[in-house]
Amino acid sequence: MDATAPTSKWSQLASQNAVIEFIDVTLRGCAQVMFQNNPLTGLFFFAAIFVGGFGEGNPAMAFGCLLGTVVATLFGMHLKDRASWKAGLYGYNGCLVGAALPTFLANTPTLWLCIILGSIVSVIVMICIADILKTWKVAALTAPFVLVTWAMLLASYAFTGLDGSALPTPALAHPLVQDSDLAYSASQFVHSTLYGISEVFLISSVISGLLFLIGLAVESLWAAVFAICGTVLAVLTAMFLGADQASVNNGMYAFSAVLTAIALGSTFNTPSWRVLIYTIVGVIFTVFVQGAMNTVLTPAGIPTLTMPFVLASWLFLVPNKDVMPAHRQ
Repeated sequence: MDATAPTSKWSQLASQNAVIEFIDVTLRGCAQVMFQNNPLTGLFFFAAIFVGGFGEGNPAMAFGCLLGTVVATLFGMHLKDRASWKAGLYGYNGCLVGAALPTFLANTPTLWLCIILGSIVSVIVMICIADILKTWKVAALTAPFVLVTWAMLLASYAFTGLDGSALPTPALAHPLVQDSDLAYSASQFVHSTLYGISEVFLISSVISGLLFLIGLAVESLWAAVFAICGTVLAVLTAMFLGADQASVNNGMYAFSAVLTAIALGSTFNTPSWRVLIYTIVGVIFTVFVQGAMNTVLTPAGIPTLTMPFVLASWLFLVPNKDVMPAHRQ
Protein backbone atom coordinates (compact mmCIF):
# COMPACT_ATOMS: atom_id res chain seq x y z
CA MET A 1 0.00 0.00 0.00
CA ASP A 2 2.71 2.40 -1.02
CA ALA A 3 1.54 6.00 -1.13
CA THR A 4 3.57 6.74 -4.30
CA ALA A 5 2.53 6.06 -7.87
CA PRO A 6 4.06 6.66 -11.31
CA THR A 7 3.30 10.06 -12.80
CA SER A 8 0.91 10.00 -15.74
CA LYS A 9 -1.44 12.23 -17.64
CA TRP A 10 -4.23 11.10 -15.34
CA SER A 11 -2.25 11.96 -12.20
CA GLN A 12 -1.36 15.33 -13.72
CA LEU A 13 -5.05 16.01 -14.34
CA ALA A 14 -5.82 14.90 -10.78
CA SER A 15 -3.29 17.34 -9.40
CA GLN A 16 -4.89 20.18 -11.35
CA ASN A 17 -8.60 19.45 -10.85
CA ALA A 18 -10.23 18.80 -7.46
CA VAL A 19 -13.08 16.73 -8.92
CA ILE A 20 -10.73 14.44 -10.87
CA GLU A 21 -8.51 14.17 -7.82
CA PHE A 22 -11.46 12.99 -5.73
CA ILE A 23 -12.41 10.40 -8.37
CA ASP A 24 -8.78 9.27 -8.47
CA VAL A 25 -8.62 8.83 -4.70
CA THR A 26 -11.98 7.04 -4.62
CA LEU A 27 -10.76 4.53 -7.23
CA ARG A 28 -7.55 4.02 -5.26
CA GLY A 29 -9.64 3.42 -2.13
CA CYS A 30 -11.37 0.49 -3.80
CA ALA A 31 -8.04 -0.85 -5.10
CA GLN A 32 -6.50 -0.66 -1.63
CA VAL A 33 -8.81 -3.46 -0.44
CA MET A 34 -6.20 -5.69 -2.08
CA PHE A 35 -3.25 -3.38 -1.29
CA GLN A 36 -3.03 -1.73 -4.71
CA ASN A 37 -2.48 2.00 -5.22
CA ASN A 38 -3.71 2.44 -8.77
CA PRO A 39 -6.90 4.14 -10.04
CA LEU A 40 -7.12 1.80 -13.05
CA THR A 41 -7.03 -1.17 -10.68
CA GLY A 42 -9.85 0.47 -8.73
CA LEU A 43 -11.84 0.89 -11.94
CA PHE A 44 -11.49 -2.83 -12.71
CA PHE A 45 -12.48 -3.62 -9.12
CA PHE A 46 -15.62 -1.48 -9.32
CA ALA A 47 -16.49 -3.10 -12.65
CA ALA A 48 -16.11 -6.53 -11.02
CA ILE A 49 -18.28 -5.44 -8.09
CA PHE A 50 -21.09 -4.18 -10.33
CA VAL A 51 -20.93 -7.28 -12.53
CA GLY A 52 -21.13 -9.48 -9.45
CA GLY A 53 -23.76 -7.41 -7.67
CA PHE A 54 -26.14 -7.29 -10.62
CA GLY A 55 -25.34 -10.89 -11.53
CA GLU A 56 -26.39 -12.05 -8.07
CA GLY A 57 -29.53 -9.91 -8.10
CA ASN A 58 -28.20 -7.58 -5.42
CA PRO A 59 -27.37 -4.25 -7.10
CA ALA A 60 -27.68 -2.55 -3.70
CA MET A 61 -24.41 -4.22 -2.75
CA ALA A 62 -22.62 -2.62 -5.72
CA PHE A 63 -24.07 0.84 -5.11
CA GLY A 64 -23.42 0.45 -1.38
CA CYS A 65 -19.79 -0.33 -2.13
CA LEU A 66 -19.49 2.81 -4.22
CA LEU A 67 -21.29 4.92 -1.61
CA GLY A 68 -19.13 3.59 1.22
CA THR A 69 -15.93 4.36 -0.66
CA VAL A 70 -17.08 7.87 -1.56
CA VAL A 71 -18.24 8.71 1.98
CA ALA A 72 -15.07 7.37 3.63
CA THR A 73 -12.91 9.22 1.09
CA LEU A 74 -14.86 12.43 1.63
CA PHE A 75 -14.50 12.15 5.41
CA GLY A 76 -10.78 11.30 5.20
CA MET A 77 -10.29 14.33 2.99
CA HIS A 78 -10.41 16.56 6.05
CA LEU A 79 -7.70 14.71 7.97
CA LYS A 80 -4.12 15.95 8.23
CA ASP A 81 -2.45 12.96 6.55
CA ARG A 82 -2.88 13.95 2.91
CA ALA A 83 -0.40 11.35 1.62
CA SER A 84 -2.46 8.50 3.03
CA TRP A 85 -5.67 10.07 1.77
CA LYS A 86 -4.32 10.46 -1.77
CA ALA A 87 -3.25 6.79 -1.73
CA GLY A 88 -6.83 5.76 -0.93
CA LEU A 89 -5.98 4.40 2.49
CA TYR A 90 -9.00 6.01 4.14
CA GLY A 91 -11.45 4.62 1.59
CA TYR A 92 -11.01 0.86 1.47
CA ASN A 93 -12.68 0.00 4.78
CA GLY A 94 -15.70 2.10 3.81
CA CYS A 95 -15.74 0.26 0.50
CA LEU A 96 -16.07 -3.08 2.29
CA VAL A 97 -18.64 -1.75 4.77
CA GLY A 98 -20.74 -0.64 1.82
CA ALA A 99 -20.45 -4.09 0.26
CA ALA A 100 -21.19 -6.08 3.41
CA LEU A 101 -24.22 -4.31 4.87
CA PRO A 102 -26.47 -4.70 1.78
CA THR A 103 -25.36 -8.34 1.57
CA PHE A 104 -26.76 -9.19 5.01
CA LEU A 105 -29.36 -6.48 5.72
CA ALA A 106 -32.58 -5.74 3.84
CA ASN A 107 -32.61 -2.84 1.39
CA THR A 108 -34.34 -0.10 3.39
CA PRO A 109 -33.66 3.63 3.89
CA THR A 110 -32.11 2.72 7.25
CA LEU A 111 -29.58 0.51 5.48
CA TRP A 112 -28.21 3.44 3.47
CA LEU A 113 -27.95 5.58 6.58
CA CYS A 114 -26.02 2.73 8.21
CA ILE A 115 -23.65 2.57 5.23
CA ILE A 116 -22.95 6.29 5.52
CA LEU A 117 -22.44 6.11 9.28
CA GLY A 118 -20.40 2.91 9.09
CA SER A 119 -18.12 4.31 6.40
CA ILE A 120 -17.39 7.41 8.47
CA VAL A 121 -16.78 5.38 11.63
CA SER A 122 -14.47 3.01 9.72
CA VAL A 123 -12.07 5.90 9.12
CA ILE A 124 -12.10 6.80 12.82
CA VAL A 125 -11.57 3.18 13.85
CA MET A 126 -8.73 2.86 11.34
CA ILE A 127 -6.90 5.82 12.84
CA CYS A 128 -7.43 4.37 16.32
CA ILE A 129 -6.15 0.90 15.43
CA ALA A 130 -3.24 2.29 13.42
CA ASP A 131 -2.18 4.38 16.41
CA ILE A 132 -2.32 1.32 18.69
CA LEU A 133 -0.36 -0.87 16.28
CA LYS A 134 2.31 1.63 15.21
CA THR A 135 4.65 0.34 17.93
CA TRP A 136 4.81 -2.99 16.08
CA LYS A 137 4.82 -1.35 12.61
CA VAL A 138 1.72 -3.32 11.62
CA ALA A 139 -1.08 -1.93 9.46
CA ALA A 140 -4.73 -1.86 10.52
CA LEU A 141 -5.59 -3.92 7.42
CA THR A 142 -9.37 -4.55 7.19
CA ALA A 143 -9.95 -4.73 10.95
CA PRO A 144 -11.91 -1.41 10.98
CA PHE A 145 -14.32 -2.78 8.39
CA VAL A 146 -14.82 -5.99 10.35
CA LEU A 147 -15.41 -4.30 13.71
CA VAL A 148 -17.81 -1.69 12.35
CA THR A 149 -19.77 -4.22 10.30
CA TRP A 150 -19.94 -6.72 13.16
CA ALA A 151 -21.38 -4.01 15.41
CA MET A 152 -24.11 -3.13 12.93
CA LEU A 153 -24.95 -6.74 12.07
CA LEU A 154 -25.21 -7.70 15.74
CA ALA A 155 -27.36 -4.62 16.34
CA SER A 156 -29.85 -5.95 13.79
CA TYR A 157 -30.92 -8.53 16.37
CA ALA A 158 -31.89 -5.71 18.74
CA PHE A 159 -33.61 -3.27 16.36
CA THR A 160 -36.68 -3.85 14.22
CA GLY A 161 -35.48 -1.15 11.84
CA LEU A 162 -32.61 -3.38 10.72
CA ASP A 163 -33.74 -6.52 8.94
CA GLY A 164 -30.92 -9.07 9.14
CA SER A 165 -32.84 -11.93 7.55
CA ALA A 166 -29.88 -12.75 5.30
CA LEU A 167 -27.54 -13.32 8.25
CA PRO A 168 -26.40 -16.86 9.11
CA THR A 169 -28.78 -18.72 11.39
CA PRO A 170 -27.36 -18.75 14.95
CA ALA A 171 -26.56 -22.27 16.14
CA LEU A 172 -24.45 -23.98 18.76
CA ALA A 173 -21.14 -25.38 17.59
CA HIS A 174 -21.33 -29.03 16.58
CA PRO A 175 -19.22 -31.57 14.66
CA LEU A 176 -19.45 -31.19 10.89
CA VAL A 177 -21.63 -33.64 8.98
CA GLN A 178 -20.91 -33.58 5.25
CA ASP A 179 -23.71 -33.36 2.70
CA SER A 180 -23.27 -36.49 0.62
CA ASP A 181 -25.01 -34.89 -2.37
CA LEU A 182 -22.17 -32.40 -2.89
CA ALA A 183 -18.97 -33.33 -4.68
CA TYR A 184 -15.82 -31.78 -6.07
CA SER A 185 -15.10 -31.61 -9.80
CA ALA A 186 -12.49 -29.97 -12.00
CA SER A 187 -14.89 -27.24 -13.15
CA GLN A 188 -16.08 -26.67 -9.59
CA PHE A 189 -12.46 -26.36 -8.44
CA VAL A 190 -11.84 -23.61 -11.00
CA HIS A 191 -15.01 -21.85 -9.89
CA SER A 192 -14.02 -22.19 -6.23
CA THR A 193 -10.63 -20.60 -6.81
CA LEU A 194 -12.14 -17.63 -8.64
CA TYR A 195 -14.91 -17.35 -6.06
CA GLY A 196 -12.18 -17.17 -3.43
CA ILE A 197 -10.93 -13.96 -5.05
CA SER A 198 -14.33 -12.40 -5.68
CA GLU A 199 -15.56 -13.25 -2.17
CA VAL A 200 -13.15 -10.66 -0.78
CA PHE A 201 -15.99 -8.31 -1.80
CA LEU A 202 -18.70 -10.84 -0.81
CA ILE A 203 -19.40 -11.89 -4.40
CA SER A 204 -19.50 -15.39 -5.89
CA SER A 205 -18.77 -14.70 -9.55
CA VAL A 206 -16.28 -16.19 -11.99
CA ILE A 207 -16.31 -13.08 -14.18
CA SER A 208 -15.79 -10.83 -11.16
CA GLY A 209 -12.91 -13.01 -10.00
CA LEU A 210 -11.23 -12.65 -13.40
CA LEU A 211 -11.76 -8.87 -13.39
CA PHE A 212 -10.21 -8.64 -9.93
CA LEU A 213 -7.19 -10.60 -11.18
CA ILE A 214 -6.82 -8.28 -14.17
CA GLY A 215 -7.06 -5.29 -11.86
CA LEU A 216 -4.34 -6.72 -9.64
CA ALA A 217 -2.08 -7.44 -12.62
CA VAL A 218 -2.46 -3.85 -13.84
CA GLU A 219 -0.64 -2.61 -10.75
CA SER A 220 1.36 -5.67 -9.66
CA LEU A 221 1.82 -8.94 -11.51
CA TRP A 222 3.19 -10.43 -8.29
CA ALA A 223 0.00 -9.51 -6.45
CA ALA A 224 -2.06 -11.31 -9.11
CA VAL A 225 0.21 -14.36 -8.92
CA PHE A 226 0.02 -14.54 -5.14
CA ALA A 227 -3.77 -14.02 -5.25
CA ILE A 228 -4.35 -16.99 -7.55
CA CYS A 229 -1.79 -19.15 -5.72
CA GLY A 230 -3.33 -18.20 -2.38
CA THR A 231 -6.85 -19.15 -3.39
CA VAL A 232 -5.71 -22.46 -4.96
CA LEU A 233 -3.71 -23.39 -1.86
CA ALA A 234 -6.58 -22.43 0.45
CA VAL A 235 -9.12 -24.49 -1.51
CA LEU A 236 -6.78 -27.50 -1.54
CA THR A 237 -6.10 -27.13 2.19
CA ALA A 238 -9.80 -26.92 3.02
CA MET A 239 -10.52 -29.98 0.85
CA PHE A 240 -7.71 -31.93 2.52
CA LEU A 241 -9.01 -31.03 5.98
CA GLY A 242 -12.54 -32.11 5.05
CA ALA A 243 -14.21 -28.71 5.32
CA ASP A 244 -17.88 -28.25 4.48
CA GLN A 245 -18.03 -28.85 0.72
CA ALA A 246 -20.62 -26.15 0.04
CA SER A 247 -18.43 -23.57 1.78
CA VAL A 248 -15.34 -24.71 -0.11
CA ASN A 249 -17.20 -24.61 -3.43
CA ASN A 250 -18.36 -21.05 -2.74
CA GLY A 251 -14.86 -19.79 -1.90
CA MET A 252 -15.65 -19.30 1.78
CA TYR A 253 -12.32 -20.80 2.88
CA ALA A 254 -10.24 -18.89 0.34
CA PHE A 255 -11.09 -15.17 0.41
CA SER A 256 -9.18 -14.35 3.60
CA ALA A 257 -6.30 -16.52 2.43
CA VAL A 258 -6.14 -14.51 -0.80
CA LEU A 259 -5.57 -11.31 1.18
CA THR A 260 -2.99 -13.05 3.39
CA ALA A 261 -1.14 -14.24 0.30
CA ILE A 262 -1.01 -10.78 -1.24
CA ALA A 263 -0.04 -9.12 2.06
CA LEU A 264 2.76 -11.52 2.98
CA GLY A 265 3.88 -12.38 -0.53
CA SER A 266 4.08 -9.06 -2.34
CA THR A 267 2.96 -6.10 -0.22
CA PHE A 268 5.04 -6.24 2.96
CA ASN A 269 7.83 -8.44 1.61
CA THR A 270 9.80 -8.54 -1.63
CA PRO A 271 8.94 -11.79 -3.45
CA SER A 272 11.61 -14.49 -3.05
CA TRP A 273 11.79 -18.20 -2.26
CA ARG A 274 12.07 -17.41 1.43
CA VAL A 275 9.03 -15.15 1.23
CA LEU A 276 7.15 -17.81 -0.74
CA ILE A 277 7.63 -20.40 2.00
CA TYR A 278 6.63 -17.88 4.67
CA THR A 279 3.52 -16.99 2.68
CA ILE A 280 2.53 -20.64 2.15
CA VAL A 281 2.63 -21.21 5.90
CA GLY A 282 0.57 -18.05 6.45
CA VAL A 283 -2.07 -19.04 3.89
CA ILE A 284 -2.49 -22.54 5.32
CA PHE A 285 -2.77 -21.12 8.83
CA THR A 286 -5.40 -18.63 7.61
CA VAL A 287 -7.60 -21.59 6.59
CA PHE A 288 -7.36 -22.96 10.14
CA VAL A 289 -8.24 -19.54 11.55
CA GLN A 290 -11.20 -19.38 9.17
CA GLY A 291 -12.52 -22.69 10.47
CA ALA A 292 -11.95 -21.63 14.08
CA MET A 293 -13.74 -18.31 13.62
CA ASN A 294 -16.62 -19.99 11.80
CA THR A 295 -17.08 -22.11 14.92
CA VAL A 296 -16.77 -19.18 17.33
CA LEU A 297 -19.19 -16.90 15.48
CA THR A 298 -21.88 -19.45 14.55
CA PRO A 299 -23.72 -19.00 17.88
CA ALA A 300 -23.72 -15.22 17.33
CA GLY A 301 -25.17 -15.54 13.84
CA ILE A 302 -22.69 -13.22 12.12
CA PRO A 303 -20.12 -13.91 9.38
CA THR A 304 -16.37 -13.91 9.94
CA LEU A 305 -15.86 -11.36 7.15
CA THR A 306 -12.10 -10.85 6.66
CA MET A 307 -11.10 -11.23 10.32
CA PRO A 308 -9.26 -14.55 9.69
CA PHE A 309 -6.99 -12.65 7.29
CA VAL A 310 -6.50 -9.84 9.80
CA LEU A 311 -5.55 -12.14 12.68
CA ALA A 312 -3.29 -14.40 10.63
CA SER A 313 -1.55 -11.48 8.94
CA TRP A 314 -0.99 -9.61 12.19
CA LEU A 315 0.60 -12.73 13.68
CA PHE A 316 2.91 -13.08 10.69
CA LEU A 317 3.70 -9.39 10.25
CA VAL A 318 4.70 -8.61 13.84
CA PRO A 319 7.83 -10.86 13.67
CA ASN A 320 8.33 -9.86 10.03
CA LYS A 321 11.21 -7.52 10.83
CA ASP A 322 13.11 -10.46 12.32
CA VAL A 323 12.07 -13.16 9.86
CA MET A 324 12.38 -10.96 6.77
CA PRO A 325 15.03 -8.36 7.75
CA ALA A 326 16.03 -7.47 4.18
CA HIS A 327 12.84 -5.62 3.39
CA ARG A 328 10.24 -3.80 5.44
CA GLN A 329 7.53 -1.45 4.18
